[in-house]
Amino acid sequence: MHPDTPRRKRRPALKLVGLAAVVAVALSGCSAEVQRGWLPGDSNHEATDQTGRIVNLWVGSWVAALVVGLLTWGLMLWCVAVYRKRKDDDVLPVQLRYHVPLEIMYVILPIVMVGVLFYYTNRDVTSIQDTSSPAQNHVQAIGKQWSWDFNYLDDDAYETGEHAQDVGSAGTGELRSQVTLWLPVDEKVEFTLNSRDVIHSFWIPEFLYKMDMIPGKTNKFQVTPTKIGLYEGKCAELCGEYHSSMLFNVNVVSKADYDKHIAELKANGQEGSLGLEYSRQQDLESATQEGSK
Repeated sequence: MHPDTPRRKRRPALKLVGLAAVVAVALSGCSAEVQRGWLPGDSNHEATDQTGRIVNLWVGSWVAALVVGLLTWGLMLWCVAVYRKRKDDDVLPVQLRYHVPLEIMYVILPIVMVGVLFYYTNRDVTSIQDTSSPAQNHVQAIGKQWSWDFNYLDDDAYETGEHAQDVGSAGTGELRSQVTLWLPVDEKVEFTLNSRDVIHSFWIPEFLYKMDMIPGKTNKFQVTPTKIGLYEGKCAELCGEYHSSMLFNVNVVSKADYDKHIAELKANGQEGSLGLEYSRQQDLESATQEGSK
């Protein structure tokens, strides 16, 4: 036997061991992210009262899919190994037209799996979209091409924004200057979502939830911010040429800071609320008329 043969056989094994070690180190370094399914946020201090529920649904769905995948792949590889054609074996295997127990299993198992996923998804979505309990704050978010208006309905004040310019080259500071929605921490807020023109989608990624804004229809959901901080928001529905510029911020603050900000808005003349009758086209016409004067 060639003296190098044993050494050649060991090299692939050593490479596999090394690769496994690298993967293990990488996974150990991001164990927190893995446990959340790589969703944004912090499991030790969730951004809202609903994010933990959403993370559990997400991770549970992936675990179930992984188990089904491993079982399926394992059975496929087992069949390949056990029923492979062997050397000098010229006999065809037994040919079966049907196998009733297997066919029944093929029908029942997918129905059971889909039913389980449907149950947990419906349970969590129903809870998230439940607006029957009273909210301490009511905010109307209005989508427009390509920015946002926010009406603080209980406090009779509003925020209004314009779409960001040159998003690709804009720095973090410029994007942070976009219209900002202020929310008091640990107080339930009910969002009323409307659109002035086309379909938009109200999305705060770290809140792990989004909802469409459809012209002529009002959607609502409730959430309680539980972590003070500045979050980014955006439109999650392709809505035209400057869809990528439709950005906003969410500032979750103490109740005292929230009240102070509302007072500043009123002092600046931003008292009352903005209606749905305004549109991007009307704004463009007004700007054109002013420019022609």
